Amino acid sequence: MSAETQDIHTIYDVDEADFERRVLERSRELPVVVDFWADWCGPCKQLTPVLERAATARAGRVELAKVDVEKNRSLQTAFRIQGIPAVKAFKDGQVVDQFVGVKPPSAVEQFFDGLVPSEADRLVEAGDEASLRRALELQPGRADASVALGGMLHRRGEEDEALEILDRVPRSFAAEGLASRIRLEREAPELAEAFKALDDGETERALDLLIEALPNADGRKDDIRRVVVGVLDDLGVEHPLSRETRRRLAAALY
Repeated sequence: MSAETQDIHTIYDVDEADFERRVLERSRELPVVVDFWADWCGPCKQLTPVLERAATARAGRVELAKVDVEKNRSLQTAFRIQGIPAVKAFKDGQVVDQFVGVKPPSAVEQFFDGLVPSEADRLVEAGDEASLRRALELQPGRADASVALGGMLHRRGEEDEALEILDRVPRSFAAEGLASRIRLEREAPELAEAFKALDDGETERALDLLIEALPNADGRKDDIRRVVVGVLDDLGVEHPLSRETRRRLAAALY
């Protein structure tokens, strides 16, 4: 497909007759950005080329629909357009982001990036080792990629590299929990039963064993705490185990 043909499908004019099909219905398949403009609007003529470049750079992942408000008054009213240029982003038939007025190219790029996955996002979603490594090249210290890759290396017995990757992640309960587990597996063989239970999906039993180990853990309490917190973070605050386990953890530590 030529670039010219691709642009035709990525950027198009819409009106009242085809707005529902080309914007609302289409946005259930991929994001659609709508540029509300008018021929007399000088700022619109500044912004539209910036929007078009951003959309063309993401062809196949986002589309740009242009609405002339002078010719489509019902759409102007329906979407409460009071000033132009007005830009609205649609996903699943709903407005998910918007702005009014001229924005610099960097801000427009950021607006589009919020709608479509970045290259690193797509690599993490792929989830294979090569993709995860590439994602970390693009975004060093990215938590989800680091934890996924660290988990692979841990299961393969390559603990040193796993720790090196996990220790680069700032402020991640999951990364800290996995790194602490790796250290405890080396230094505290008495916790092997707890980790086996965790791997077997017996989460409640694993948490019980870890918390029960705290009184005699000496210098390893903080690592055990990080493992427990990492598990709870994965479960989420609404999980039935979370609140009670947090209470028990606090009681055992303090």
